[in-house]
Amino acid sequence: MRFTKWDYVAFPVLAALAIGVFYGALRLVGFFGLGVLGLVIALIAVRMDLERDAASAEPRVIEEQFKARDRMSRAERADFRAAQKARLKPIFVAQVVAAGFVILGFGFHFLL
Repeated sequence: MRFTKWDYVAFPVLAALAIGVFYGALRLVGFFGLGVLGLVIALIAVRMDLERDAASAEPRVIEEQFKARDRMSRAERADFRAAQKARLKPIFVAQVVAAGFVILGFGFHFLL
């Protein structure tokens, strides 16, 4: 993945914001609370990842979506995959952040 000019500008700002949120959460709820916050973020991110194909758990809706994808042309299918990949990037970032919160929160809670 290549960085664009916007990424070089946004990364320091977002990193500082993430450090600030981490510090604020740590001061507010402590290490145990940080671990619980990580679990909540992880559950939401995993649920969104599991529902990436269909927003409904109804089997008929999922079946209709898969039938519609089978009828797509190759170009439409490639466009759909690219859009889905772009939608999944923030979910992956949320999963990484959640894993970090869980490891740091519960790890330091039980170590200290």
